[in-house]
Amino acid sequence: MGRPSEVRIRVPGSTANLGPGFDSLGLALGIHDELHVCATAEPGLWVDVTGEGSAHVPRNGRHLVVRAMRQAFELFGDAPAGIRLRCTNAVPHSRGLGSSAAAAVAGVTAAAVLTGRDVEDEHEALLQLGAAMEGHADNAAASLMGGFVLAWETSGQARRFHAEKLDVHPDIHPVAFVADAESATKTTRGLLPEHVPLHDAAFTGSRTALAVLAMTARPDLLMPATEDRLHQPYRRPAYPSSLDLVESLRARGVPAAISGAGPTVLALTADGVAPEGLNLDGFTVLSLPVDPDGVCVEVA
Repeated sequence: MGRPSEVRIRVPGSTANLGPGFDSLGLALGIHDELHVCATAEPGLWVDVTGEGSAHVPRNGRHLVVRAMRQAFELFGDAPAGIRLRCTNAVPHSRGLGSSAAAAVAGVTAAAVLTGRDVEDEHEALLQLGAAMEGHADNAAASLMGGFVLAWETSGQARRFHAEKLDVHPDIHPVAFVADAESATKTTRGLLPEHVPLHDAAFTGSRTALAVLAMTARPDLLMPATEDRLHQPYRRPAYPSSLDLVESLRARGVPAAISGAGPTVLALTADGVAPEGLNLDGFTVLSLPVDPDGVCVEVA
């Protein structure tokens, strides 16, 4: 393909872990950031941001989309002299809905298109770039591929990220309870212990395997499949009200877990409706369908 000078990117946010699948299960959600990227012959960088995060994200080379683009240009070569970037953000920042992974995927995808690459042909490279910026592939793979993803990594001479996409059962309708408060992944990971009891590890491993079955074929098993002993209990000090909400939902028979690193709560409902009687102070309820497509590209 030729080298276009302008591209529009639409990328979904995501949820990760789904309870037990720490750094391994991801789900793309129907909430999207949109980017308009222009390559210019004039050297320079221009960044405009509206929507979520617009009050505090940088407008220079530290912007995450720009950093992702520059890493991709290093791989692909043929970087343009200048870039004009306009972001319209809908994915909440620092809430556990994959905003940073969405930005990384959008940036590397835009760079691939602007250097004349075919996105499908460069799918593997885009996954490596996006996941490396995150340190794990669950959110990045979901934003890139859409749907329900299984992610893992291998080590050897070089660290490699991998992901496979599976179809979500049509009776699963996610609802996000988006917390007003923010939470940094680095902070919540710092609460996790270096070692966990063997029986907790075995319990969570079995639930992760069960989650794959529940998400794809047996949604009636989602309650046990979303149980976790590996990370959520240790993170309670960071967002006690979120875990209280998880417990309230589960007490009403609704499979629920912390979304990613939190503090947003994910419920996997049968009808996309939050049950009545919940204490939702500090939360906004969003019914978010599964995004089946992942990142979408429109070349102008």
